[in-house]
Amino acid sequence: MPTISIFYGIIIFFNLTRKEHQPPHIHAKYGEYEATFLLENGEVYKGEMPQRAQRMIKEFINLYKKELQNMWNTETYTKLKGLE
Repeated sequence: MPTISIFYGIIIFFNLTRKEHQPPHIHAKYGEYEATFLLENGEVYKGEMPQRAQRMIKEFINLYKKELQNMWNTETYTKLKGLE
């Protein structure tokens, strides 16, 4: 799965075989935690993630929503700058 961004120890990545993995989402890993987050609203879809990391991932999704949705739709990816 391609890595999209890394910030504050959080790794954001996509599984680009979206036809097998609906609804549109990203994957995130932080230490021993892993979760998927919906592109629609940034909420946790599956898995577990500490609240602080969840807030940062949701902020990341909101910041790059258009770019992330485009990657999902075209099944391509680009690196995105993380949160500062």
